[in-house]
Amino acid sequence: MTTTTTPATLNPAIVGQAEKHHAAILNRALAGTTLDEHQWIVLNQALAAAEPVERAAYTARIAAMTQWNPADVVTALDALLAGGLLATTPDGLVEPTETGTTLAGRIRAESGAIVAAAYGAVAPEDLAVAARVLATVTARMAQELARA
Repeated sequence: MTTTTTPATLNPAIVGQAEKHHAAILNRALAGTTLDEHQWIVLNQALAAAEPVERAAYTARIAAMTQWNPADVVTALDALLAGGLLATTPDGLVEPTETGTTLAGRIRAESGAIVAAAYGAVAPEDLAVAARVLATVTARMAQELARA
């Protein structure tokens, strides 16, 4: 009989495992679409903006948020534009199309149900502590990366 023990403390292995499991759930939801993880994040962040975004500033924001090379963000953005999931407005801004919005809703519904069940197994106050801890760790790492 195998027993599961609760880790004594948060560490990079636990954070990495959680991130890999999140990615696996997302990849399952993306299966059968034309999207990869980069494209999903770029599309999802365009939807979260709730208004058209200026391309260069948007690219820089996504690159900083994800720690991706800006060229990778541009590649994902261009694929979304070519695929009709994002469009350029007459004044040069980028916005989601109805097709992009619909697809994102389907992906969110599929992956969201699994993620909600997992997070629902944790007390809200513990999730709040975890959020503060991870935000602090991420901010400190971002400061270190900015020094390079």
